Amino acid sequence: MVVEVGYAQAWDLEACAPWRPMSVEEARKRDAAGLPYVAVYREPGGKAPLEVRLVSWRDHYVGLWVYDAEGRRTYSLDMRLLDDPSRLLRRYSVGWYYTGPETAEFDEACPRITVDLFPDGRGQRTEERQGQGGGSHITSPRLRDDERWMDRPAFGEWPLLSAQAYGLIEPSAFEAAEVAEAAEPGRGDVPATCWRPPRPVQPGPVNELFRPGVRVTDGYHPEMTVVEPCRVGTLRVPSGLLAISGPDTDHGDGPRITVPVPPGEYVLDEARVRISYHCEWRETEVTTTQPTAVRLLISGTPAATWEMALGPDDDPRLFIEQQIAGFDTDGATGCFADAGAWDPLIALFERGLIQNEPDLNGYEDIDDGSMFIQRTWDEASGGELMSFATTGDGTYPVWVGRSAAGEVTGVVVLVAGIPELLPEQDGSPTDAAV
Repeated sequence: MVVEVGYAQAWDLEACAPWRPMSVEEARKRDAAGLPYVAVYREPGGKAPLEVRLVSWRDHYVGLWVYDAEGRRTYSLDMRLLDDPSRLLRRYSVGWYYTGPETAEFDEACPRITVDLFPDGRGQRTEERQGQGGGSHITSPRLRDDERWMDRPAFGEWPLLSAQAYGLIEPSAFEAAEVAEAAEPGRGDVPATCWRPPRPVQPGPVNELFRPGVRVTDGYHPEMTVVEPCRVGTLRVPSGLLAISGPDTDHGDGPRITVPVPPGEYVLDEARVRISYHCEWRETEVTTTQPTAVRLLISGTPAATWEMALGPDDDPRLFIEQQIAGFDTDGATGCFADAGAWDPLIALFERGLIQNEPDLNGYEDIDDGSMFIQRTWDEASGGELMSFATTGDGTYPVWVGRSAAGEVTGVVVLVAGIPELLPEQDGSPTDAAV
Protein backbone atom coordinates (compact mmCIF):
# COMPACT_ATOMS: atom_id res chain seq x y z
CA MET A 1 0.00 0.00 0.00
CA VAL A 2 1.28 3.46 -0.93
CA VAL A 3 0.43 6.51 1.20
CA GLU A 4 1.05 10.11 0.19
CA VAL A 5 2.52 12.39 2.86
CA GLY A 6 2.18 16.13 2.59
CA TYR A 7 3.31 18.87 4.95
CA ALA A 8 1.88 22.27 5.80
CA GLN A 9 2.16 25.01 8.38
CA ALA A 10 -1.36 24.28 9.71
CA TRP A 11 -4.52 22.25 9.11
CA ASP A 12 -7.85 24.00 8.53
CA LEU A 13 -10.45 21.94 10.39
CA GLU A 14 -13.43 23.57 8.70
CA ALA A 15 -12.09 23.24 5.17
CA CYS A 16 -10.48 19.84 5.92
CA ALA A 17 -7.46 21.08 3.99
CA PRO A 18 -3.84 22.06 4.63
CA TRP A 19 -2.98 25.74 5.16
CA ARG A 20 0.26 26.93 3.56
CA PRO A 21 1.63 23.62 2.21
CA MET A 22 5.40 23.24 2.40
CA SER A 23 8.15 20.98 1.15
CA VAL A 24 9.62 18.08 3.09
CA GLU A 25 12.79 20.10 3.62
CA GLU A 26 10.92 23.05 5.11
CA ALA A 27 8.93 20.74 7.41
CA ARG A 28 12.16 19.09 8.55
CA LYS A 29 13.60 22.51 9.45
CA ARG A 30 10.48 23.42 11.43
CA ASP A 31 10.63 20.08 13.26
CA ALA A 32 14.26 20.70 14.25
CA ALA A 33 13.40 24.24 15.42
CA GLY A 34 10.40 23.05 17.44
CA LEU A 35 7.95 25.07 15.34
CA PRO A 36 4.44 23.72 14.62
CA TYR A 37 3.68 21.94 11.37
CA VAL A 38 1.28 19.24 10.16
CA ALA A 39 1.77 16.02 8.26
CA VAL A 40 -1.17 14.86 6.13
CA TYR A 41 -1.49 11.20 5.08
CA ARG A 42 -3.73 10.17 2.16
CA GLU A 43 -4.30 7.29 -0.17
CA PRO A 44 -3.38 8.43 -3.70
CA GLY A 45 -6.43 10.17 -5.16
CA GLY A 46 -8.32 10.06 -1.86
CA LYS A 47 -10.46 13.08 -0.95
CA ALA A 48 -10.49 12.68 2.81
CA PRO A 49 -7.16 12.22 4.61
CA LEU A 50 -6.40 9.01 6.44
CA GLU A 51 -4.93 11.02 9.30
CA VAL A 52 -3.42 14.38 10.13
CA ARG A 53 -0.67 14.91 12.65
CA LEU A 54 0.21 18.24 14.30
CA VAL A 55 3.72 18.43 15.73
CA SER A 56 4.81 21.31 17.97
CA TRP A 57 7.83 20.43 20.08
CA ARG A 58 7.98 23.92 21.62
CA ASP A 59 4.55 23.15 23.12
CA HIS A 60 5.60 19.61 24.17
CA TYR A 61 2.75 18.44 21.97
CA VAL A 62 1.92 16.00 19.19
CA GLY A 63 -1.71 15.63 18.13
CA LEU A 64 -3.42 13.22 15.78
CA TRP A 65 -6.78 13.18 13.98
CA VAL A 66 -7.96 10.02 12.20
CA TYR A 67 -10.60 10.51 9.48
CA ASP A 68 -13.11 8.14 7.89
CA ALA A 69 -14.18 7.95 4.24
CA GLU A 70 -16.94 10.54 4.89
CA GLY A 71 -14.35 13.06 6.12
CA ARG A 72 -15.42 12.77 9.77
CA ARG A 73 -12.90 12.71 12.58
CA THR A 74 -13.17 9.35 14.30
CA TYR A 75 -10.24 9.40 16.70
CA SER A 76 -8.21 12.08 18.45
CA LEU A 77 -4.93 11.41 20.24
CA ASP A 78 -3.09 14.00 22.32
CA MET A 79 0.54 13.11 23.13
CA ARG A 80 3.00 15.01 25.32
CA LEU A 81 6.78 15.24 25.46
CA LEU A 82 7.78 15.46 29.11
CA ASP A 83 11.07 14.99 30.96
CA ASP A 84 12.27 12.00 28.93
CA PRO A 85 12.99 13.34 25.40
CA SER A 86 12.93 9.84 23.92
CA ARG A 87 9.25 9.03 24.52
CA LEU A 88 5.76 10.51 24.43
CA LEU A 89 2.88 10.11 26.88
CA ARG A 90 -0.45 9.20 25.29
CA ARG A 91 -2.07 11.90 27.39
CA TYR A 92 -5.67 12.05 26.15
CA SER A 93 -7.71 10.32 23.49
CA VAL A 94 -11.30 10.30 22.25
CA GLY A 95 -12.85 7.81 19.87
CA TRP A 96 -16.21 8.40 18.14
CA TYR A 97 -18.25 5.45 16.85
CA TYR A 98 -20.66 6.68 14.18
CA THR A 99 -23.83 4.65 13.78
CA GLY A 100 -24.10 5.21 10.02
CA PRO A 101 -22.62 7.12 7.06
CA GLU A 102 -25.22 9.89 7.50
CA THR A 103 -24.35 10.56 11.16
CA ALA A 104 -22.89 14.04 11.59
CA GLU A 105 -19.37 14.51 12.90
CA PHE A 106 -19.32 14.56 16.72
CA ASP A 107 -23.09 13.94 16.87
CA GLU A 108 -24.16 13.96 20.53
CA ALA A 109 -25.95 10.65 20.00
CA CYS A 110 -22.71 9.05 18.89
CA PRO A 111 -21.11 6.60 21.34
CA ARG A 112 -17.60 7.60 22.37
CA ILE A 113 -14.73 6.45 24.57
CA THR A 114 -12.39 8.89 26.32
CA VAL A 115 -9.10 7.88 27.95
CA ASP A 116 -7.37 10.36 30.28
CA LEU A 117 -3.83 9.36 31.35
CA PHE A 118 -1.13 10.85 33.59
CA PRO A 119 2.59 10.07 33.82
CA ASP A 120 2.34 8.79 37.40
CA GLY A 121 0.12 5.89 36.33
CA ARG A 122 -3.25 7.46 37.14
CA GLY A 123 -5.95 7.44 34.52
CA GLN A 124 -9.62 7.20 33.69
CA ARG A 125 -11.55 5.53 30.89
CA THR A 126 -15.04 6.89 30.19
CA GLU A 127 -17.41 5.06 27.90
CA GLU A 128 -20.43 7.14 26.92
CA ARG A 129 -23.13 4.77 25.79
CA GLN A 130 -26.17 5.53 23.68
CA GLY A 131 -29.51 3.84 23.13
CA GLN A 132 -31.31 1.81 25.77
CA GLY A 133 -29.66 2.27 29.15
CA GLY A 134 -27.30 5.01 27.91
CA GLY A 135 -25.27 6.83 30.51
CA SER A 136 -21.54 6.70 31.17
CA HIS A 137 -19.35 3.88 32.42
CA ILE A 138 -16.13 5.01 34.13
CA THR A 139 -13.26 2.65 34.90
CA SER A 140 -9.57 2.86 35.71
CA PRO A 141 -7.67 1.72 32.60
CA ARG A 142 -5.27 -1.14 33.14
CA LEU A 143 -2.57 -0.42 30.62
CA ARG A 144 0.96 -1.63 30.17
CA ASP A 145 3.77 0.89 30.11
CA ASP A 146 4.08 0.57 26.32
CA GLU A 147 0.35 1.35 26.02
CA ARG A 148 0.75 4.59 27.99
CA TRP A 149 3.96 5.68 26.28
CA MET A 150 5.42 5.46 22.79
CA ASP A 151 8.95 5.97 21.54
CA ARG A 152 9.51 9.35 19.93
CA PRO A 153 10.05 8.71 16.20
CA ALA A 154 12.52 10.61 14.09
CA PHE A 155 11.14 13.09 11.56
CA GLY A 156 9.19 11.32 8.82
CA GLU A 157 9.13 7.97 10.63
CA TRP A 158 5.79 8.18 12.42
CA PRO A 159 3.68 4.99 12.41
CA LEU A 160 0.40 5.19 10.51
CA LEU A 161 -2.22 4.78 13.23
CA SER A 162 -5.10 4.90 10.74
CA ALA A 163 -3.86 1.64 9.22
CA GLN A 164 -5.15 -0.07 12.38
CA ALA A 165 -8.42 1.91 12.30
CA TYR A 166 -9.14 0.91 8.70
CA GLY A 167 -7.83 -2.64 9.01
CA LEU A 168 -5.20 -1.86 6.39
CA ILE A 169 -1.83 -3.46 6.03
CA GLU A 170 0.97 -1.15 7.18
CA PRO A 171 2.03 0.85 4.09
CA SER A 172 5.01 -0.45 2.21
CA ALA A 173 5.95 2.99 0.93
CA PHE A 174 5.36 6.68 1.66
CA GLU A 175 5.37 9.16 -1.19
CA ALA A 176 5.86 12.88 -0.81
CA ALA A 177 2.74 14.73 -1.94
CA GLU A 178 3.14 17.43 -4.55
CA VAL A 179 3.28 20.92 -3.11
CA ALA A 180 0.63 22.79 -5.09
CA GLU A 181 1.17 26.19 -3.48
CA ALA A 182 4.50 27.93 -3.18
CA ALA A 183 3.74 29.90 -0.01
CA GLU A 184 6.26 31.27 2.44
CA PRO A 185 5.64 29.46 5.75
CA GLY A 186 5.60 31.69 8.81
CA ARG A 187 4.17 34.78 7.12
CA GLY A 188 0.73 35.96 8.12
CA ASP A 189 -1.53 34.97 11.01
CA VAL A 190 -2.81 31.43 11.15
CA PRO A 191 -6.63 31.48 10.66
CA ALA A 192 -8.80 30.81 13.70
CA THR A 193 -10.25 27.74 11.94
CA CYS A 194 -6.86 26.01 12.00
CA TRP A 195 -5.90 23.37 14.51
CA ARG A 196 -3.44 24.46 17.19
CA PRO A 197 -1.92 22.97 20.36
CA PRO A 198 -4.31 22.88 23.34
CA ARG A 199 -4.58 25.93 25.57
CA PRO A 200 -5.79 26.14 29.18
CA VAL A 201 -8.82 28.27 29.92
CA GLN A 202 -8.23 32.00 29.38
CA PRO A 203 -9.05 34.68 32.00
CA GLY A 204 -11.65 36.66 30.10
CA PRO A 205 -12.39 40.33 30.89
CA VAL A 206 -11.10 40.44 34.48
CA ASN A 207 -10.25 44.17 34.47
CA GLU A 208 -13.66 45.06 33.08
CA LEU A 209 -15.50 43.35 35.94
CA PHE A 210 -14.25 46.14 38.22
CA ARG A 211 -15.04 48.94 35.74
CA PRO A 212 -18.56 50.44 36.25
CA GLY A 213 -20.70 50.71 33.14
CA VAL A 214 -19.19 47.77 31.25
CA ARG A 215 -21.80 45.37 29.86
CA VAL A 216 -21.24 41.61 30.04
CA THR A 217 -23.18 38.37 29.72
CA ASP A 218 -22.80 35.03 31.46
CA GLY A 219 -24.76 33.16 28.80
CA TYR A 220 -27.83 32.89 31.00
CA HIS A 221 -28.48 36.59 31.56
CA PRO A 222 -28.34 38.30 28.14
CA GLU A 223 -27.12 41.59 29.64
CA MET A 224 -25.47 42.51 32.93
CA THR A 225 -24.02 45.93 33.77
CA VAL A 226 -20.98 46.27 36.01
CA VAL A 227 -21.57 48.54 39.01
CA GLU A 228 -19.11 50.13 41.46
CA PRO A 229 -16.99 47.49 43.24
CA CYS A 230 -17.84 46.98 46.91
CA ARG A 231 -14.93 47.46 49.30
CA VAL A 232 -15.21 44.78 51.97
CA GLY A 233 -12.18 45.43 54.15
CA THR A 234 -8.48 44.68 54.23
CA LEU A 235 -6.24 41.66 54.64
CA ARG A 236 -2.85 41.65 56.35
CA VAL A 237 -0.13 39.53 54.74
CA PRO A 238 2.99 40.20 56.85
CA SER A 239 4.84 37.12 55.57
CA GLY A 240 4.79 38.32 51.95
CA LEU A 241 3.22 35.07 50.74
CA LEU A 242 -0.49 35.13 49.89
CA ALA A 243 -2.50 31.90 50.10
CA ILE A 244 -5.63 31.27 48.01
CA SER A 245 -7.33 28.01 48.78
CA GLY A 246 -10.46 26.22 49.87
CA PRO A 247 -10.52 26.38 53.69
CA ASP A 248 -12.94 23.45 53.78
CA THR A 249 -10.67 20.83 52.17
CA ASP A 250 -7.78 18.71 53.41
CA HIS A 251 -4.80 20.95 54.20
CA GLY A 252 -2.17 18.40 55.10
CA ASP A 253 0.16 19.91 52.49
CA GLY A 254 -0.75 23.55 53.14
CA PRO A 255 -2.71 25.96 50.92
CA ARG A 256 -3.43 24.99 47.33
CA ILE A 257 -2.16 28.20 45.69
CA THR A 258 0.41 30.73 46.92
CA VAL A 259 1.47 34.02 45.34
CA PRO A 260 4.43 36.13 46.54
CA VAL A 261 3.44 39.76 47.31
CA PRO A 262 5.19 42.56 49.20
CA PRO A 263 4.41 42.26 52.93
CA GLY A 264 1.55 44.61 53.81
CA GLU A 265 -2.15 45.20 54.26
CA TYR A 266 -4.31 45.09 51.14
CA VAL A 267 -7.82 46.05 50.12
CA LEU A 268 -10.38 43.31 49.54
CA ASP A 269 -13.20 44.18 47.18
CA GLU A 270 -16.00 42.50 45.33
CA ALA A 271 -17.09 42.96 41.72
CA ARG A 272 -20.84 43.18 41.13
CA VAL A 273 -23.23 43.45 38.21
CA ARG A 274 -26.76 44.83 37.93
CA ILE A 275 -29.35 42.54 36.34
CA SER A 276 -32.92 43.26 35.28
CA TYR A 277 -35.34 40.44 34.50
CA HIS A 278 -39.04 39.68 34.40
CA CYS A 279 -40.20 37.95 37.58
CA GLU A 280 -43.08 35.65 36.64
CA TRP A 281 -44.52 35.17 40.10
CA ARG A 282 -44.46 38.94 40.78
CA GLU A 283 -45.48 39.72 37.19
CA THR A 284 -43.13 42.67 37.13
CA GLU A 285 -39.62 43.72 36.12
CA VAL A 286 -37.07 43.15 38.89
CA THR A 287 -33.60 44.70 39.17
CA THR A 288 -30.98 43.21 41.45
CA THR A 289 -27.20 42.95 41.85
CA GLN A 290 -25.04 39.88 42.17
CA PRO A 291 -21.30 39.33 42.74
CA THR A 292 -19.03 38.08 39.98
CA ALA A 293 -15.53 38.18 41.48
CA VAL A 294 -13.49 38.84 44.61
CA ARG A 295 -10.15 40.62 44.51
CA LEU A 296 -7.17 41.37 46.71
CA LEU A 297 -5.85 44.66 45.33
CA ILE A 298 -2.08 44.77 45.63
CA SER A 299 -1.48 48.11 43.87
CA GLY A 300 -3.30 50.84 41.98
CA THR A 301 -1.47 50.03 38.76
CA PRO A 302 -3.82 48.48 36.17
CA ALA A 303 -3.06 44.88 35.26
CA ALA A 304 -1.51 44.59 31.81
CA THR A 305 -1.80 40.77 31.79
CA TRP A 306 -3.59 38.05 33.73
CA GLU A 307 -2.18 34.59 34.33
CA MET A 308 -3.60 31.48 35.97
CA ALA A 309 -1.80 30.67 39.22
CA LEU A 310 -0.52 27.11 39.51
CA GLY A 311 -0.24 24.78 42.47
CA PRO A 312 2.90 22.79 43.27
CA ASP A 313 1.64 19.71 41.38
CA ASP A 314 0.31 21.52 38.29
CA ASP A 315 2.26 20.86 35.09
CA PRO A 316 1.17 23.08 32.16
CA ARG A 317 2.65 20.54 29.74
CA LEU A 318 -0.19 18.18 30.66
CA PHE A 319 -3.07 20.64 30.24
CA ILE A 320 -5.70 19.71 27.67
CA GLU A 321 -7.93 22.24 25.88
CA GLN A 322 -9.73 24.62 28.28
CA GLN A 323 -8.33 22.90 31.36
CA ILE A 324 -8.20 24.83 34.63
CA ALA A 325 -6.00 24.69 37.69
CA GLY A 326 -7.00 26.22 40.99
CA PHE A 327 -8.29 25.43 44.46
CA ASP A 328 -10.98 22.86 45.19
CA THR A 329 -13.98 23.26 47.45
CA ASP A 330 -16.76 20.93 48.48
CA GLY A 331 -18.37 23.57 50.68
CA ALA A 332 -18.69 26.41 48.14
CA THR A 333 -16.00 28.41 49.97
CA GLY A 334 -12.62 29.91 49.16
CA CYS A 335 -10.26 32.16 51.09
CA PHE A 336 -7.42 34.66 50.92
CA ALA A 337 -4.91 34.27 53.75
CA ASP A 338 -1.38 34.92 54.94
CA ALA A 339 0.42 31.70 54.00
CA GLY A 340 3.00 32.31 56.72
CA ALA A 341 0.29 31.83 59.37
CA TRP A 342 -1.73 29.25 57.46
CA ASP A 343 -1.91 26.53 60.13
CA PRO A 344 -3.13 28.70 63.03
CA LEU A 345 -5.52 30.63 60.76
CA ILE A 346 -7.11 27.43 59.44
CA ALA A 347 -7.30 26.00 62.96
CA LEU A 348 -9.22 29.09 64.09
CA PHE A 349 -11.49 28.82 61.04
CA GLU A 350 -12.37 25.22 61.88
CA ARG A 351 -12.86 25.93 65.58
CA GLY A 352 -15.15 28.85 64.85
CA LEU A 353 -17.17 27.51 61.92
CA ILE A 354 -17.19 23.75 62.39
CA GLN A 355 -16.82 23.33 66.14
CA ASN A 356 -18.76 26.52 66.84
CA GLU A 357 -16.70 27.49 69.89
CA PRO A 358 -18.36 30.41 71.70
CA ASP A 359 -16.47 33.71 72.18
CA LEU A 360 -13.47 32.43 70.23
CA ASN A 361 -10.67 35.00 70.11
CA GLY A 362 -9.34 35.37 66.58
CA TYR A 363 -12.55 34.46 64.73
CA GLU A 364 -15.61 36.38 63.56
CA ASP A 365 -18.54 35.88 61.23
CA ILE A 366 -19.05 38.65 58.69
CA ASP A 367 -22.61 39.83 58.17
CA ASP A 368 -22.40 42.75 55.77
CA GLY A 369 -24.18 41.28 52.75
CA SER A 370 -20.95 40.57 50.86
CA MET A 371 -19.51 37.29 49.61
CA PHE A 372 -17.01 37.35 52.48
CA ILE A 373 -18.30 35.30 55.38
CA GLN A 374 -15.57 34.57 57.98
CA ARG A 375 -12.43 36.25 59.22
CA THR A 376 -9.66 34.87 61.42
CA TRP A 377 -6.46 36.49 62.66
CA ASP A 378 -3.28 35.18 64.27
CA GLU A 379 -2.17 37.46 67.08
CA ALA A 380 1.38 36.06 67.11
CA SER A 381 2.19 36.93 63.48
CA GLY A 382 -0.47 39.47 62.57
CA GLY A 383 -1.55 37.36 59.58
CA GLU A 384 -5.21 37.20 58.59
CA LEU A 385 -7.65 34.98 56.67
CA MET A 386 -10.85 36.05 54.92
CA SER A 387 -13.15 33.37 53.52
CA PHE A 388 -15.64 34.03 50.73
CA ALA A 389 -18.57 32.17 49.21
CA THR A 390 -18.42 30.74 45.70
CA THR A 391 -21.47 29.85 43.65
CA GLY A 392 -20.93 26.12 44.07
CA ASP A 393 -18.48 23.29 44.65
CA GLY A 394 -15.67 22.38 42.28
CA THR A 395 -12.40 23.92 41.14
CA TYR A 396 -11.90 27.69 40.91
CA PRO A 397 -8.92 29.15 39.02
CA VAL A 398 -6.95 31.99 40.58
CA TRP A 399 -5.98 34.87 38.27
CA VAL A 400 -2.87 36.92 39.01
CA GLY A 401 -2.71 40.37 37.44
CA ARG A 402 0.68 41.80 36.55
CA SER A 403 1.83 45.23 35.45
CA ALA A 404 3.83 45.80 32.29
CA ALA A 405 6.93 45.49 34.50
CA GLY A 406 5.81 42.08 35.76
CA GLU A 407 4.83 43.14 39.29
CA VAL A 408 1.72 41.66 40.92
CA THR A 409 -1.12 44.20 40.91
CA GLY A 410 -4.02 42.04 42.09
CA VAL A 411 -5.28 38.52 42.67
CA VAL A 412 -8.82 37.64 41.54
CA VAL A 413 -11.18 34.68 41.85
CA LEU A 414 -14.17 34.66 39.51
CA VAL A 415 -16.93 33.21 41.69
CA ALA A 416 -19.57 33.02 38.93
CA GLY A 417 -17.66 31.75 35.89
CA ILE A 418 -16.04 33.70 33.06
CA PRO A 419 -18.39 36.23 31.43
CA GLU A 420 -18.16 37.66 27.93
CA LEU A 421 -18.02 41.33 27.02
CA LEU A 422 -20.91 42.97 25.20
CA PRO A 423 -20.49 45.94 22.83
CA GLU A 424 -20.69 49.40 24.32
CA GLN A 425 -23.98 51.23 23.92
CA ASP A 426 -22.70 53.09 20.85
CA GLY A 427 -22.08 49.74 19.18
CA SER A 428 -18.29 49.75 19.44
CA PRO A 429 -16.66 46.78 21.21
CA THR A 430 -15.45 47.19 24.76
CA ASP A 431 -11.67 47.10 25.12
CA ALA A 432 -10.90 43.66 26.50
CA ALA A 433 -8.32 42.97 29.16
CA VAL A 434 -5.45 40.78 28.12
